[in-house]
Amino acid sequence: MLTRVIARSLSTSMTTKLYQNAEIAEKRVVELRHKLEEIKKVKIEEKIRELTNENKILLAKVEKAKADLIKQEVLNGKKQYPLPSKSSSNVPIQTTNTPIEVPTEQAPKKAKKEKEPAKKNKEPAAAVDSVVDVRKLDLRIGKIIEINKHPDADSLYVEKIDCGEENPRTVVSGLVNHVPIDEMRDRIVMVLCNLKPVKMRGVTSEAMVMCASSPEKVEVLIPPQGAAPGDLVSCEGYPREPEPQLNPKKKIFETCAPDLKTNDDRVACYKDSPLVVLGKGPIIAPTLKCVHVK
Repeated sequence: MLTRVIARSLSTSMTTKLYQNAEIAEKRVVELRHKLEEIKKVKIEEKIRELTNENKILLAKVEKAKADLIKQEVLNGKKQYPLPSKSSSNVPIQTTNTPIEVPTEQAPKKAKKEKEPAKKNKEPAAAVDSVVDVRKLDLRIGKIIEINKHPDADSLYVEKIDCGEENPRTVVSGLVNHVPIDEMRDRIVMVLCNLKPVKMRGVTSEAMVMCASSPEKVEVLIPPQGAAPGDLVSCEGYPREPEPQLNPKKKIFETCAPDLKTNDDRVACYKDSPLVVLGKGPIIAPTLKCVHVK
């Protein structure tokens, strides 16, 4: 009898302990699940931050690549046109295949409104084309490879200038009374290349050698050391958009000329912004300060 009582007591005690252990185990499982969820959340947040940082780095690289591409296009004379504004691009376009039921009195007003977005899209390009400043001038570096006096004009030189193109350009310059011919031979110069070719005493001139000029003296401008034929001349703040050929009727060069001057340091400038060969340096005059460049 005593043995049975002891056995029942032990059985009850073990059952109670098993229940307690089961409850403890269940609590621990719940705690582990919570911890696992927290760990997942932390890892997800870390991954989001990592991807966000990678996106920022990639975006910066894309913007830099765009800027480099635009810079190269500008240096090579390719025009840049601003994109149409978002307000004009968001205007819905009605196709001709979709009928619209409107009162006949309102039809003319509707047609007028549909034409307005097209006008807005044309305005940015027109605004760019209307800009007249130094960006329209095709200024380059050239080398005089041959020079002679004009056969029919005592005050003119006839030069062959290598501008980095397939063939040298013939240029007529009125510099005989200002610069000795020996100083002109094999000289590196800055040349305006998109003037309309014009005959000067029977010889067609295809460009112009740029000089610093005062009433008393004329000096051929000096490109920076290392400048080579074909190097493009730029002006900070005025990205290159040269016309293929200047239209004499638009008087583009004549409009720019009053603002083309040397400064106190003899640097050739447009509105105080230096003319430079990128990566090599500015264009300067030998001695003349604060005089016109032409």
